[in-house]
Amino acid sequence: MKLNRPAVLVLGCAAALLALTGCGSTGPSTAASAPAPTVTAVTTPAAVTVTADEKANHTTVKVSVGATVSVELQGTYWSGATSSAPAVVAPTGSPTTAPSPSCRPGGGCGTVTTSFTARTAGTAHLTAFRTVCGEALNCTPNQRSYDVTVEVAG
Repeated sequence: MKLNRPAVLVLGCAAALLALTGCGSTGPSTAASAPAPTVTAVTTPAAVTVTADEKANHTTVKVSVGATVSVELQGTYWSGATSSAPAVVAPTGSPTTAPSPSCRPGGGCGTVTTSFTARTAGTAHLTAFRTVCGEALNCTPNQRSYDVTVEVAG
């Protein structure tokens, strides 16, 4: 009997498949006697960090529980930000001040950063204040305060 090339290919593939699945073997099949493994997929949401700077002043930021909100203000004359509702949005530590290396002492160059964690659904205001806006330069009233509303969804 003469087989053409496609028929030989099909028969070869079928034989390989039978060998892999154990069909035609006389011994006990371990695949049939062992229970199928259970695979559980665990999905962990990526940690979300939202950074709010001066451009976010007087705006609303919406986040989910577990998110980090970082308030990063330019100028070391700013106070660290505080939360109006620490049960909703809690600080994760003390504010950090990072002066700019090229700034002369007293120049106010650098950043003040405070980080918070959204703990539960609700609303909180993150606020900061300053009175000085530059070396020997007092801030005008509209430059003295920073306020971002944070809405946390459960």
